[in-house]
Amino acid sequence: MKNKTTLSLFVAILFSALVILFPMKGRAGLPAPPLPPLVVPAPPPVVLIPGTYVYFPPDVDGDLLFYQGYWYRPFGGRWYRAYHYNGPWGFISMGRVPRVLINLPPGYRNAPPGHQRIPHGQLKKNWRTWEREKHWDRPAKRGRHEGRVMGEHESSPRGHGGGHGKGHGD
Repeated sequence: MKNKTTLSLFVAILFSALVILFPMKGRAGLPAPPLPPLVVPAPPPVVLIPGTYVYFPPDVDGDLLFYQGYWYRPFGGRWYRAYHYNGPWGFISMGRVPRVLINLPPGYRNAPPGHQRIPHGQLKKNWRTWEREKHWDRPAKRGRHEGRVMGEHESSPRGHGGGHGKGHGD
């Protein structure tokens, strides 16, 4: 009887520790398993996935996506989300994962050589404006930057990067 009580107490303490360490809830109300680390030493440049407003860093080994102000990581049939490309990551249920992320075109990581790389600072500064103004849907925008890297200085409102400037026809 003493061993059964000790075992029950051990299980209760272990479960409590897991709930404290992993507070995000999984499908059955249990803590989600931890996400393996993905260390990105510097803010990564990203590439637009054609036909979406989802971006991915082609130089990062691992699944990492940026969409509408959040970074997402699919892993082991689960999804995790963070405000920063290096986390901290929180588990999210499938119902909270944006459909565009689940329905990405196969082979999206195989961007053609010379595909436009967008510096992290430009992405953070402009993603909302680009999406609202359908920046990437305008053929002139895609053609102007094709085959070269967008520099940090390219943030004028219409010609080079879709920044927030005023007084240029806005």
